[in-house]
Amino acid sequence: MADRIAPNTLLARYDEALEFFSDRVHAVRPGQWDAPTPCTEWSVRDLVNHLTVEQLWVPPLLLEGSTIEEQGDAFEGDVLGDDPVAAWDRAAGAARDAFHTTGALDRTVQLSYGETPARDYCSQMTADAVVHAWDLARGIGADERIPEELVAFTAREVAPYAGGLEQSGLFAAPVEPPPGADAQAELLALLGRRA
Repeated sequence: MADRIAPNTLLARYDEALEFFSDRVHAVRPGQWDAPTPCTEWSVRDLVNHLTVEQLWVPPLLLEGSTIEEQGDAFEGDVLGDDPVAAWDRAAGAARDAFHTTGALDRTVQLSYGETPARDYCSQMTADAVVHAWDLARGIGADERIPEELVAFTAREVAPYAGGLEQSGLFAAPVEPPPGADAQAELLALLGRRA
């Protein structure tokens, strides 16, 4: 999908997804970091750590042309430290700056499954942030409503490969959306989540 969307629009959606997730990170109360999330094996802290790690990968992969193998275990384990919110903010800011670097979206990155156009990488990162923002909102009792443009973007992004997501082990099997489901509920059901 990324090749059919204007670079400025893609970056705008990515920025919106980061902000959407950031708002929920900043809403986590001190006693909620160990709370469960719809990602059954992840607590709130685990979920924020996962998204923070994803953002930490962006500058070396996109700007330095590094590979996952070359980075080794640089981003394994807990990267949040004593201030999870600040750790997220730093990682998200650096990733945003990397994607906004002139010409960055025209590059190719080396991901675990091979060479990937940077635009596709950005689209995947956007969709992931959107879905996990909903997970985080559910985990902390925050507003779960996803902005309509982000719902539409994420649905277009994941539709071509949604059938294989369960095999990745990172997503549950799709569920039947409730009768009269709106676009957000249909997206969540496709990704194994019940709204």
